[in-house]
Amino acid sequence: MNTLIKPKPTLEDFLKLPETKPASEFINGQIIQKSMPQGEHSTLQGELCTVINQIAKVQKIACAFPELRCTFGGAGIVPDVTVFRWERIPFLRSGRIANRFEIHPDWSIEILSPEQSQTKVLSKLLHCSRNGTELGWLLDPEEESVLAIFPGQKVELYTGATQLPILKGIELELTVETIFRWLSFS
Repeated sequence: MNTLIKPKPTLEDFLKLPETKPASEFINGQIIQKSMPQGEHSTLQGELCTVINQIAKVQKIACAFPELRCTFGGAGIVPDVTVFRWERIPFLRSGRIANRFEIHPDWSIEILSPEQSQTKVLSKLLHCSRNGTELGWLLDPEEESVLAIFPGQKVELYTGATQLPILKGIELELTVETIFRWLSFS
């Protein structure tokens, strides 16, 4: 019996594939399709982008992007929210933003969905940290907690009224309670 062993896809192979909805990512030599965002996930993602951009984008300090593909360190990932310092945002000569971000984010935020593996999502944030990302957050709506990842892959757990670490230079104060209060519309 002659079986052919299919070679593992490369990042270049992955980037040639058509886009999927929800997005697919390439990390650790595997292609993985993200989960379809649901209510809590979408609410947190939208609020985070809005709150960060109301301060950072207006002052041209940084900009938060939802679902932006970032290709760096041999991976192609789509964090739920990425924040780039203003001077690192790739702009075209015309002043318009580039479509391709082939750099690591300065701050990467992931929101855990019920069917997602915390280990796989955390591995994306650790990949970011290994490749220069200054701050990572993993929001867990079920536990109402935030894991923060710092340079050197130091990980800290935040809950309750604890003030969350923010990317340096952004004058923003957020607590874990504040973030998860966004899920209540009453």
